[in-house]
Amino acid sequence: MEPDTLAAAIKTWGTEIGFQQVGITGIDLAEDEHHLLDWLDRGMHGEMAYMERHGSKRSRPERLRPGTLRVISARMDYLPAKATPAQSVLDGKEMAYVSRYALGRDYHKVMRSRLKKLARRVEAAIGPFGYRVFTDTAPVLEKALARNAGLGWIGKHSNLLHTEAGSWFFIGEIYTDLPLPVDEKFAGEHCGACQACIDVCPTRAIVAPYQVDARRCISYLTIEYRGVIPEEFRTAMGNRIYGCDDCQLVCPWNRFAQNSTEPDYLPRQRLDSVTLVECFLWSESDFNDKTEGSAIRRIGYECWLRNVAVALGNAPGSAAVIDALNSRKDHPSALVREHVNWALAQHRETLR
Repeated sequence: MEPDTLAAAIKTWGTEIGFQQVGITGIDLAEDEHHLLDWLDRGMHGEMAYMERHGSKRSRPERLRPGTLRVISARMDYLPAKATPAQSVLDGKEMAYVSRYALGRDYHKVMRSRLKKLARRVEAAIGPFGYRVFTDTAPVLEKALARNAGLGWIGKHSNLLHTEAGSWFFIGEIYTDLPLPVDEKFAGEHCGACQACIDVCPTRAIVAPYQVDARRCISYLTIEYRGVIPEEFRTAMGNRIYGCDDCQLVCPWNRFAQNSTEPDYLPRQRLDSVTLVECFLWSESDFNDKTEGSAIRRIGYECWLRNVAVALGNAPGSAAVIDALNSRKDHPSALVREHVNWALAQHRETLR
C-alpha cells in the first residue's frame, strides 16, 4: 500500500474504531523541548520527579522507541451526556466534585485498547511493522504531538483545544517506523485576548498564558501529590475531591464540544452525584470496590480521605459533616488526621 493511501486508510479506520480525529506528524519537538526544560528548571512540576528523570525521552520520540519516524495521534471525546451538570455539583457544596474525565472507566484502558486495535488493523493490511501505543502512560509530549498532527492548538490553560470540538477529549499516540506523509500543524492559536481560564482558576495555577504551575493546581494537589496540601490552597479547593475542570468549564470554545457516545465514559457508582459525607464514610474496601476500573483508584484510600476531608472543611456546617469528620479524627494516618483537624477547625462555630 502506498504511504498516502495507507495514511488515509488509518484515519478512516480510526474513526470507525471510535476516535473523533486522527492525524500524523513527525518527531521534531525541539522548540517544545526548550519550553519543557525551562518549566522543569523553574520547579513547576512539583514532586513529579519522574518528569525530570525521563529527561529528553519526552521530547525525542526516537529515544523512547528507537526507530520511530512518525507519530499517529488520535483524540476521543469523553464528556458524558448523562451526567449531573458539572456546575450544579460545584454549586452544591455538600456534593463531591470529580473531574468529568474520571467519572467512567479508566481512559488509559479505553484509549490503549482502541489504539492497539487501530495498530492491528494496520498490521492486517500491510503485515508486521514497528510500533508502540501510549495513552498518558510514558514520557510523551502528547499535546505538542497532537498539535503538530493537526488535532488542535495548545490553549492558555495548557490543554489542547479544537475550534470544532473544544477540549473535552482524550489524546493518545502510536509511535511507528512507517514513513507516512505528515499532516499540517494546526494553524494558529485561537485564544485571542480571552483569559477566562486564567481568571477562573481557583488557586491561580495558570501563572501566565500557556504556563501552569503544577504546585498550585488542584488536579496536581488531589491526584499527583501525596503529601500535606498547603493550607493556602485548601479553601480554594472547595468541593473538588479529584481533579478540577474550571478552566474547561469557562472556555468559550467548549460551546462546540460534543458529548461522548462511548458507554465506558458514562458515570459509575453515582460519582457524578455522590455527597461528600458518603465518600468520606467509605471504608477502604468500599473505596477499592467503587473505584475498580477507574482512574481514581491510583490515588489510594489515604489520599482520597485527605481530599474529602478538605472538601468537608469547606462544606456548609451540619451535624452530618461534623459527625463524619469526628469519625476519622483518630485515623491511623497522620496525613488524614492533619486534614480532618483542619476541617473541624473550619467548623468551630458549628461545634459551639
